[in-house]
Amino acid sequence: MLVTNVKTFNVSAGKGPSENHPGYFIVKVETDEGITGWGECSDGRSPNGVAGTIEDLKPVLIGKDPREFETRFWDMYRATRQSPGGIAAKALAGLDCAFIDIKAKSLGISVPELFGGPTRDRVRVYWSHCGTSRVRSNELIGVPPLREWDDITALGKEVVERGFTALKTNIIGPGNPPFPPLGGGFGGGKGSTDQVVTKGVLRHVEKLIGTFRDAVGPDVDINLDLNFHFKTEACLRIAKVLEQFDMLWLEIDMYQPESLRQIKDSTTTRICTGENLFYMRDYLPYFQQHSADMFMIDVPWNGFSQSKKVGDLAEVFQHNVAPHNYYSHLSTFVSASLCASLPNVRIMEIDIDDVPWKDELTTAKPEIIDGYMTVPSGPGWGADINEEVARAHPWDGNKIGFAPALPPSHLLYGLPS
Repeated sequence: MLVTNVKTFNVSAGKGPSENHPGYFIVKVETDEGITGWGECSDGRSPNGVAGTIEDLKPVLIGKDPREFETRFWDMYRATRQSPGGIAAKALAGLDCAFIDIKAKSLGISVPELFGGPTRDRVRVYWSHCGTSRVRSNELIGVPPLREWDDITALGKEVVERGFTALKTNIIGPGNPPFPPLGGGFGGGKGSTDQVVTKGVLRHVEKLIGTFRDAVGPDVDINLDLNFHFKTEACLRIAKVLEQFDMLWLEIDMYQPESLRQIKDSTTTRICTGENLFYMRDYLPYFQQHSADMFMIDVPWNGFSQSKKVGDLAEVFQHNVAPHNYYSHLSTFVSASLCASLPNVRIMEIDIDDVPWKDELTTAKPEIIDGYMTVPSGPGWGADINEEVARAHPWDGNKIGFAPALPPSHLLYGLPS
């Protein structure tokens, strides 16, 4: 079996310029035996860079056997070795997933079976960007806006009514219009690079998480995602405020394992990190220092083969992992397959509020019952891409996801210092 062609589709996810991923970036690998492999990868600010890297890698891949996915990975890695991580790694990730899909399909088995599983039949999932998506795109999604604090309460009750046992949100707030996630980690105007937290923002965080906690009760887990928006001292202050709410985790992106360990040692709030790390080399110092309580792995950024290695390495250090997954259903099937190939999984992310064509983009939808997703058992990922839908919803190339030049967010939203 030989690779005959590689194609990419950048499908709109309906997100605006303030989002940090413009669409669902799909990779298709075609073979001379008619078996097609699908993968997904993403780069919110350089999707054209990912597409270009995949195009540049074609000479390395055409005419090679995709079933030899470990060999193909090292061919691609060596071809991009002087650009480690970032865009290059994400391009490799989408291709790696497509090769593994082909290998499993050629054997008539699921990917978890290919990797010695399944280790589980279902995986617990949490409702991610809970409220965040409604702040940004409620009309497109077809859900109620968040105008008052009572709307946050209603959303929390909806989480429970729909059977979920965990949710994740960002620092958002109701209003007309409501304000989007607060912070300066992805851009902004003058004064936004300090990444400090004010007393007004701390009070706002306390009210937001307190409102969700009152709505969902004591048994539903709550996560708050800070992304890269705050520096160490600010993250610590937020973590201290959250101690009263028994969070599942406070999510912090930070390229400094010592600083994360400082935060972890200074609070009873559990810490999660890792979604922006690549391969075992990046994760190792965080594992060695036990910088967090749980670690995320982004499969569309690392690829399946390397994500499996990261998960196995986490097991050595007695850490559980939680796949980062805010992409299409294809990524959800891929991430669930990782969960079913590992022994050390805490929970998995999934976006519930999303564009109407998300369900149409794949040939199957995730089955979620009482907050648990059934692990796919069909050949490969258990789902393929509907190319007609992918072509019908192309990403608007004018909407690169950079944050606008706004003043510091606590001033923009009228939160006192």
